[in-house]
Amino acid sequence: MPESLIAQKPLDKKDQSRLFVVDRESGKFSHKHFYELPGLLKHGDLLVVNDTRVLPSRLIARRHSGGTIKLLLLKPQATNTAIWEAMVTPIKRLKVGEVLQVEKSDGTTGTITVEGFNTGPDGFKRILVNLGAKENVFELLNQIGFAPLPPYIQRNYQTTAHRMEDLLLYQTMFATMPGAVAAPTAGLHFTPQVTAALKEAGIETTTVTLHVGAGTFKPIEESVESHTIEEETYTVSQESADKINQAKKEGRRVIAVGTTSLRTLETAGASGTVQAAQNARTALYVKPGFDFQIVDAMITNFHLSRSSLLVLVAAFTGRELIMDAYKQAIDMKYRFYSYGDAMLIL
Repeated sequence: MPESLIAQKPLDKKDQSRLFVVDRESGKFSHKHFYELPGLLKHGDLLVVNDTRVLPSRLIARRHSGGTIKLLLLKPQATNTAIWEAMVTPIKRLKVGEVLQVEKSDGTTGTITVEGFNTGPDGFKRILVNLGAKENVFELLNQIGFAPLPPYIQRNYQTTAHRMEDLLLYQTMFATMPGAVAAPTAGLHFTPQVTAALKEAGIETTTVTLHVGAGTFKPIEESVESHTIEEETYTVSQESADKINQAKKEGRRVIAVGTTSLRTLETAGASGTVQAAQNARTALYVKPGFDFQIVDAMITNFHLSRSSLLVLVAAFTGRELIMDAYKQAIDMKYRFYSYGDAMLIL
């Protein structure tokens, strides 16, 4: 895929993005724009969106010696939400108890502390970092953190203007529950105008929460079969579970907005009925042969090669059909990845 197709920023009007429509039954493709979505769905369809909020989880810290280190916070410890696991570069000389200085957006400084070390599922060493009083963690991150943009977005995120812009743009309109370190990007295309038009067309929307982890970017190193996904936290309210189960009972379509919503629905609905859950864990890896219980259609972005997300979409659509779709999307110069165009798979 030509690198020139990797979108470096979203469109000024997010719902103007292109929408590649794949009909699994006929195998046919059509090309629309996202603002046309309400006319492409049916009265009674139920859209399920992920309402996770991306944290400013990329940090720049300074050691007492003057050296700079970069951290990407991954997840809090289950027993202490003030202590977070983080990827760090360079990690080599850091020691337990070392105090690191961080600069706040108002120019003042604060401190965070190296609490310990562990090894992630990827086999790489990570640190545990203490962010201070747990009731102040999210407030502190808003003062010291940067948006955790994916590595393929080439941007000097440390400038003041970029910092504020990135924190705003790398967030869906549904984002209310803080905890993600990557955006559920299928939701980035929605605008108040589109959601109002969906409602007018008799299309319902409900929410689930899955706090997207950095593992979403982990490439498949060996085989599709042997790949694993790091655990992420999800929540399905009783109200949402009831809405989804009612739609299934009435034969109405459940449409996942994004791979994260799909994985949440298929985890919570593994029995064929969606169960409410609070801060439960999932490491569901959807690959060819998976038996979908809940999701009838989905909205998603265009995904990285060698990613579990592309495998999920191939499992849902059929490998040959999705490969043909991607080839056509490249030929037609669709915009790819997080800030790129969308796909509707019916």
